[in-house]
Amino acid sequence: MAKRYDQYCPVAHALDLVGERWALLVVRELMHGPKRYTDLAERLSGIGTNVLATRLRDLEACGVVARRTLPPPAASRVYELTDYGRDLRRAMRELAVWGARSLGPPTADAGLFEGWLANALDIVVAPIAPPGRFEFHVGGEVASLVDGEVLAGSVESPDVVVEASPEAIYYMFVDGSLDSVTVKGDRKLVAQLIEAASPAVASPVSARQAV
Repeated sequence: MAKRYDQYCPVAHALDLVGERWALLVVRELMHGPKRYTDLAERLSGIGTNVLATRLRDLEACGVVARRTLPPPAASRVYELTDYGRDLRRAMRELAVWGARSLGPPTADAGLFEGWLANALDIVVAPIAPPGRFEFHVGGEVASLVDGEVLAGSVESPDVVVEASPEAIYYMFVDGSLDSVTVKGDRKLVAQLIEAASPAVASPVSARQAV
């Protein structure tokens, strides 16, 4: 049984529900749709199977996650977010933006997982994106953003195509810099996206000082 803060405080209560190690990363993975236990174990590199099982059980008990069985022929048991769980998306975006200020850009050995670009766009960019058809090519990954919805791969007739390295895309959204970023199409639309997505306040510490 996880320890509780035993305080009548919404922040303490939220941490009681999702503040355990790995809990929010499980939620992060389920933001993109239902997943099997084995899918989660594969995506969450470093998590122990006993820890994953415990986190899923706890998240289910507090109404953040639900289990269901897919219809035949799949017939697999999957985990998915409830409406209550999906409402964490706004909080996770703010947490991600806050953390990005001192995280620093990804290095060559950062170990970015397959699908990281769509994941980042969905959590950080989609909730505040202006209407439009954006296509991103970043470090071998391709993902698109269409009127606030993230899609894997390319889309037909994008308004703008952004090509960048993972490092350059970090600086684009954190510092509002288009240095080393190639923009094809509607640059005003990209400017609107950057203005909406960029953090208002810089971190008071460097990435190295923060850890």
